[in-house]
Amino acid sequence: MTLQHLKYVITVAEEGSISKAANKLFISQPSLTNQIHEIENEYNIKIFTRTNKGIIVSQDGEVFLGYARQVLEQSNMLDERYKSNASKVLFSVSCQHYSFCVNAFVDFIKKYDSEKYDFSIKETETYKIIDDVAKLKSEVGVIYINDYNKNIILKTLDERNIDYKLLFRAKPHIFTSVDNPLAKKEYVTLDDLKDYPYLSFEQGDNNSFYFSEEILSYIKKNKNIRVRDRATLFNLAIGLNGYTISSGVLDQNLNSGIIGIPLNVDDYMNIIIITHKNILLSDMAKYYIDSLKKYISR
Repeated sequence: MTLQHLKYVITVAEEGSISKAANKLFISQPSLTNQIHEIENEYNIKIFTRTNKGIIVSQDGEVFLGYARQVLEQSNMLDERYKSNASKVLFSVSCQHYSFCVNAFVDFIKKYDSEKYDFSIKETETYKIIDDVAKLKSEVGVIYINDYNKNIILKTLDERNIDYKLLFRAKPHIFTSVDNPLAKKEYVTLDDLKDYPYLSFEQGDNNSFYFSEEILSYIKKNKNIRVRDRATLFNLAIGLNGYTISSGVLDQNLNSGIIGIPLNVDDYMNIIIITHKNILLSDMAKYYIDSLKKYISR
């Protein structure tokens, strides 16, 4: 089996049709069918099942495709890293919308500054963070778990061959405008918040309570606004006296006009670092994680 065989299988799965995949790959349909049969015979599995509406991926096929995508991702990373004589320094992080992740990333760039580099930090949806780490698009991911979502999240991590370690345990806070009438309170309750707009991060196709970035997402709110980026969320918090629920770790230099207030609930957020089980952490990843610890310990 070759990398090209893996590309064939992945394309067929994406297109849901042998003929469409053959057109996309610029090969004949019989040739593609034979290639798929060769792989199935080599590994003694049935990757695809034919139906009246086309083909679907079998249960064995889903597992095979998971490994195939990982292999191709690693191959692409090797190409990017070594096929250029003047290779760039590469590193990527995917995380929920935490300012301490940005702070640590700034330190990381200062440490690994060079003539050429390709670094990325992606504040994105919870499932996308897990997917990025599983497919080696990011070496490090940062998300939270608690008693409510823990079983679902940890099951998802295990299925995607992802390891995790606790970064820190945080008492939930609300982030809101310094001009919010609640800003002078020592702490707030859920009842205090009922008349204020609740701001949360959109989770795309996985917009369930379990993959929400905000703790207590399952509790009904009267006023809901969903956004995709941190700047928009904080602008709405300032303009509308809205609030979101997060870890309480806030950088005032990055988020001026915003205050964190303890939320009086019997719950905690466990912020975790996720990494791929089969990949040894690079020195860059270790430095980034050490930088995270520095900012959350303040």
